Amino acid sequence: MAAADTARRPANKAAPLQLRAAYAVCRSITRASAKNFYYGFLVLPRRKRDALCAVYAFMRNADDISDAPGISDAERRARLETLMEGFHAVDAGRPTDDPVLLALANAKQRFKIPSHLLEKLVYGTTMDLNFGAAQPTTPGAPVVLYRTFDDLYQYCYHVASVVGLVCICIFGYQHPRAEKLAERTGIAFQVTNIIRDVKEDAQMGRVYLPAADLKQFHVEPNELATSSNVPNLKPLLMLEADRAREFYKSGYELLNYIDEDSRPALWTLVEIYSRLLDKIAKQEYSVLGEKVRLTTWEKVKVLAKGMLKRLK
Repeated sequence: MAAADTARRPANKAAPLQLRAAYAVCRSITRASAKNFYYGFLVLPRRKRDALCAVYAFMRNADDISDAPGISDAERRARLETLMEGFHAVDAGRPTDDPVLLALANAKQRFKIPSHLLEKLVYGTTMDLNFGAAQPTTPGAPVVLYRTFDDLYQYCYHVASVVGLVCICIFGYQHPRAEKLAERTGIAFQVTNIIRDVKEDAQMGRVYLPAADLKQFHVEPNELATSSNVPNLKPLLMLEADRAREFYKSGYELLNYIDEDSRPALWTLVEIYSRLLDKIAKQEYSVLGEKVRLTTWEKVKVLAKGMLKRLK
């Protein structure tokens, strides 16, 4: 075989041992970092689980670049662009020592994941950099970046719905309705995260809650970062939670549109995130103190039910 032909060898023709090692690295990253997602991955068939771990590890790398301390936003954007260029090179068949890019390129080809979705994943990680370029309405207060819920929806689409669209490529689906349902499921997950992380985000100078909702309930952005008791925060978060619950309905409907062997995984993910929202509600939306989480035991119980669904 000519050298030029070797250079163009598709990524999924990498040596089997090299690919197995690459996927093992991605599994390790996912197990260590994906506090909720990994439980859903466990009830997938091995090849689908490996592919999702490759996607997650790639997202983790992009997130780490976006959040890297001590460098400018311009440098972060440049590094993310380099990451995407590196992936395109591996996807075209160029050799690499990066196990995450190798596994992702293989997963992309195996499950026919569109390149534009992976590009949107990386773009989504850059959207938080917009906070650094914006000015707060009050000096020293956190920045409120999104004016209305429709504006917030666009952010959630890029950072969460796109993840859902990649996931259903791996889960397997035939009907195009699955795409809209996956989009809406991602919105539910991200709005839940926003509710849970209100104080943590505000202390980083970021308020994701829409400006119109803050105004409606007379909540000041600086209160979210500095106070442990904001009287009007509960009704505001109840509004956002009601919106999330509507989107969660799409997650359960999506179960009917994906391959049967993937349904326990999706069910597990939707259950974990919706139960997290329920737990926040049961705690009266007290998100300005200790971070609300599902315990490991609570997640294991959901996982066990997901496994039973897989065996049926």
